[in-house]
Amino acid sequence: MVVLRGDPRDVVPRLAAQRGGATVHAAADLTPAGRERDDAVAALTPLTLTGSGYAVTPGRIVKDDGTPYRVFTPFYKAWLEHGWRGPADSVDVDWLLPNDGESLPDVIPPNTMTLPGAGEGAARSQWLDYREDDLSDYAAVRDVPGLDRTSRMSVRLAIGEIHPRTLLAGLGPDDDAYRRELAFREFYADVLFHHPGSATGYYNKSFEAMRYDEPDADFGAWKRGETGFPIVDAGMHQLLVEGWMHNRVRMIVASFVVKDLYLEWQHGARHFLAHLVDADLASNQHGWQWVAGCGTDAAPYFRIFNPITQGKKFDPNGDYIRRYVPELAGLGAKEIHEPWLFPQPPVGCPPPLVDHAEERRESLARYQEIRTGIR
Repeated sequence: MVVLRGDPRDVVPRLAAQRGGATVHAAADLTPAGRERDDAVAALTPLTLTGSGYAVTPGRIVKDDGTPYRVFTPFYKAWLEHGWRGPADSVDVDWLLPNDGESLPDVIPPNTMTLPGAGEGAARSQWLDYREDDLSDYAAVRDVPGLDRTSRMSVRLAIGEIHPRTLLAGLGPDDDAYRRELAFREFYADVLFHHPGSATGYYNKSFEAMRYDEPDADFGAWKRGETGFPIVDAGMHQLLVEGWMHNRVRMIVASFVVKDLYLEWQHGARHFLAHLVDADLASNQHGWQWVAGCGTDAAPYFRIFNPITQGKKFDPNGDYIRRYVPELAGLGAKEIHEPWLFPQPPVGCPPPLVDHAEERRESLARYQEIRTGIR
């Protein structure tokens, strides 16, 4: 193995020349920057791109008229009909060693995310364990962050330790909820492939005209998990401590940025990319745009997550909040979602940063200003 650092346009052709003009083989990177890099390298040395990190390579699935899909549901149907090759033969995972037994730093909660080893063998082993123990309950519990019952395979997928075809091959007819989540990853990659400008700009450009605020101290409080809304703060603490956040909570904290603070989605998206160990450009950018209302959703902007009711609905007993906001650990299920309503809120519990009901009205008013231009 040879590990080289530097600009691929310099390093890769030089290595190929040293190996007697060998052809370079690589997996395709379909992000805008990846495509630009690969084109530049291919202009300098023979380059063969083989496969990608997707069951169906982005760009292959189009409508009958040759245009890309803009809505997930018809894309999902076409994706299923298209199909994909099976995965490579499974590797033998019997040799895998357990974790090295090192204790975790005191600042990390005892249930923090740990991966059972690195590499494809460890990823497959993790997937087999999840498939056996938890997959059947995925649809029922995937939105309950306090249970921590998602597969967390997003990390393995993001760094290329496992291929989605491997996961798809292990799904049965009753696992459609999990299959759809893998398809969403493929859909967003396809959208980004056809609309590379949406990596940093608006998929629905009508939203460029909306009135937005500039990041200020409130945005800093959101980053630190000091908004005063327990479910939001718990999510931001989990992100800072673990480099990961439960998907339901990602939507809640993202909505707070764009609908309660009136910030453009790119500010929050950059923060996620900087901290998430499963950061995926297409999924991250278009997940944020879905929440912001400027993405691929057909009726988007009126979806404004109420951080109080979302907490009560998906973390009813407050288990997730207690785990990541220890100041609230002593509160019961009734108090934990609105601790400021009680005579003696816990020490260190900030009051709500904003009045959500008021911010919701303002957010909808700003939408109405540009509504005539929405397509």
